[in-house]
Amino acid sequence: MAMTHPARYCDRCGGRLAHDNQGTRCASCTRAARTACLGPPGVPPEFWHTDQMLDALATWHMGRVTFAYRTHPWHPRQLSQDTVGGWLGLTQAQLSRIENGRAPEELTKLVRYAQILGIPGELLWFKLPDDASAAAGPAICPPAPALTVSVVVNGRPLLLPVDVAAARACGLDSLLAELAADAPQRMPGAIAQALPAGDVEELERVAAALDDARRYLDGSVVDYFRLQLQRSKAHDGCLGASSVLPLVLGILGAISQHVREVKPAVRCGLLSLGADGAEFAGWLYRDLQDQTSATYWYDRAMEWAQEAHDTAMQGYVLLRKSQMAYDARDAHRVVTFAEAAVHGPWRFPLNVQADVTQQAALGMAMTGEPLSAVEQKMTLARDLLSRAPDDEPPGPGDPFFTADTLLLRQAACYTEAGKPARAAAMFDSVITSGRLSHRDEGFFASRRATALALSGQPDEAARIGLQAVQVARETSSGRTLLVLADVVRTLTPWSSRPGPRALREALAPAPR
Repeated sequence: MAMTHPARYCDRCGGRLAHDNQGTRCASCTRAARTACLGPPGVPPEFWHTDQMLDALATWHMGRVTFAYRTHPWHPRQLSQDTVGGWLGLTQAQLSRIENGRAPEELTKLVRYAQILGIPGELLWFKLPDDASAAAGPAICPPAPALTVSVVVNGRPLLLPVDVAAARACGLDSLLAELAADAPQRMPGAIAQALPAGDVEELERVAAALDDARRYLDGSVVDYFRLQLQRSKAHDGCLGASSVLPLVLGILGAISQHVREVKPAVRCGLLSLGADGAEFAGWLYRDLQDQTSATYWYDRAMEWAQEAHDTAMQGYVLLRKSQMAYDARDAHRVVTFAEAAVHGPWRFPLNVQADVTQQAALGMAMTGEPLSAVEQKMTLARDLLSRAPDDEPPGPGDPFFTADTLLLRQAACYTEAGKPARAAAMFDSVITSGRLSHRDEGFFASRRATALALSGQPDEAARIGLQAVQVARETSSGRTLLVLADVVRTLTPWSSRPGPRALREALAPAPR
């Protein structure tokens, strides 16, 4: 009689194993596992252009990119950290820390991970070797900078553009001439783009100043950085945070790298400028809805402001944290941070005092204070702004706080205080004035859509919301999209109507 063998099954796919298979997996699963150990599979180009992958790449966090890669629906089954870590030369525990912690900071590792996974260079936030077409990020305005200085900040390898016109405007001509002879040898990391040779030479000379910070990073170079930061703030509203952020982080990287090397007389000014830039970076990350990075940069702004004895910036960062708490609908932190900004030892210019007072009014409205008390605080803010002289020295942070800005903030107060119809009219009066930036038009349109939905005007809310969606996509404003998601939830009772349905569909993730 022939011997019979008990049936055995593959521990991966569950298929019946051959009688002569002494292992625990079938031949097909064994081959798949062996292939997986060798390296990543070839993926089609569309693999990288799903919302899941593009959103991960937009965070400039390689850990989030590897997570999106592992969980991509293109794979027959989710890849394990052990498998992907093996490809990258990491243990499972190391990859877990990268995915769940701070972004890796070493450029060589980021380049290696990107090359192993086959990430297209044009989607990365850093330049791959021998990839002449790659760029560190969108240029903030034409023409593109001709030369860059490589820096790494908060785990993000960046290229700091050097602007010849700005350098000359800051009085760096003598420095350019002095460094003309040896600049090319001292800038091995500089990348010359397709500009006339004379411009490239000028840029090389300016960049050389950054290589010997103790000798050359004086007040003129600090002024150069300040001018670049001011330009970034001016371009933020029309181009969006993702376009401005590479230059801002590059400036901050250069400051962080050289602040300990500069002469003592320059250090305080450089730290104060760094605090201003870090506060602005926090705002940019807020608009991109990356709260972790926003918090990091607000904390760095506070540290640098303390080192520079810049008390006004310390208070302004508390205001910004209160505003970020409003984005998260955290009423308690809105109030506590606003109160801390109001009662601190610093002296704000009148326009900043108005901003802080208005934020305190918003906190009062969120926590259910009587409308009369909220309006009294709003009147105080309006009075402070009206008394601010035109020639008042600029304060910390936002230089664009105007009567329009105050009206928009007060409209938000009326929304929180249960007067959405009045809020919608106030939003409309500023939006239609044509004085807002493109990004802010979209954001405050989303706030107006919220007020319209709360006041029982679903079709108009949806119409305005659809306009805001388009602007949010054009300017990469995650903050606007977050508000619009709330609008969709508010419109749930009217979800069968054409307008609310169209808005819901416009915000739905693209099909895989």
